[in-house]
Amino acid sequence: MQIRQTNGRGQRFDSILDTVGDTPVIRINRIAPSHVNMFVKFEAFNPAGSVKDRLALNIIEAAERDGRLTPGQTVVEATSGNTGIGLAMVCAAKGYPLVVTMAESFSVERRKLMRFFGAKVVLTPKGLKGFGMYTKAKELAEQNGWFLASQFETADNADIHENTTAREILADFGGEKLDYFVTGYGTGGTVTGVARVLRKDSPDTKIILAEPASAALIASGYVNTRNDQNQPTESHPTFEPHPIQGWTPDFIPYVLQETLDKGNYDTLTTVPGPDGVKWSQRLAAEEGIFTGISAGASFAAAIEAAKDAPDGANILVMLPDTGERYLSTPLFDGVAEEMSDEEWEISNSTPSGQIVG
Repeated sequence: MQIRQTNGRGQRFDSILDTVGDTPVIRINRIAPSHVNMFVKFEAFNPAGSVKDRLALNIIEAAERDGRLTPGQTVVEATSGNTGIGLAMVCAAKGYPLVVTMAESFSVERRKLMRFFGAKVVLTPKGLKGFGMYTKAKELAEQNGWFLASQFETADNADIHENTTAREILADFGGEKLDYFVTGYGTGGTVTGVARVLRKDSPDTKIILAEPASAALIASGYVNTRNDQNQPTESHPTFEPHPIQGWTPDFIPYVLQETLDKGNYDTLTTVPGPDGVKWSQRLAAEEGIFTGISAGASFAAAIEAAKDAPDGANILVMLPDTGERYLSTPLFDGVAEEMSDEEWEISNSTPSGQIVG
């Protein structure tokens, strides 16, 4: 076997922002069901580590183009973390101050990452859920004249997935049939944007949409109320706290409503939180793919879909982010800091470098 070689990208980038997108599609070799071909689109390759880099960049650049965002204006947004991290990267590169509102229940790593990029992070009580942090962001925008990024409502969200994510998927399959596309939803931008293209250019692709079993908002049939700006005016009554950070706030976002209204998904499936944790752990330990709980949950939905898939079906799963922002969550429960008995035994098997216990 020859040693691997690389040849560079053949270009130099003018900004970190020019590296957003073009994330790889990767075959799953060891944990995929044997009768199907399973692939993942690994969004951790984005520069700030998640799929939300795409919408963060487009929200800012679209607002710059049409004058909604002026030089030096403060940007504010409510986020469970990944959008905030993406916005923090974009705002750092472009010179905008950023204030993020986030429920205190989300992982501490996310707060630190955003603050490391220079953002301010305002925490809201976990009992107020996502609607609480959302309301706080609106209040701050209105009081201070800040630009509200509006990831849950803005057309700029789904548009970037229509123009990048979906096009990348079609190109990476090179005309080969894509039988299933599997994704969860946070804002709904990914499924809405990708579905626009797949319904037109790959109409036989079945779109599998997943949500938490303990927060099955779509399955409930109830759509929360919204105001004339399409902003939620209530917390969804079906919502219960769940460990799949990044999936399903406690309201149905307006960006997702297009998918629901047009029927741009074929199957809705629910995923228990522990399944998301389990498959994320297996992706790391058996495939070398280090990703978060929401990615594990999407993969769990794909495993379920594969049970009824025909032999040779091609299944693509969205993996939204990296696992590093979950270190303090249940994803890492049971991962010890100290050496195990087996590790002590390995250490003691040779004389040098032993720690005295």
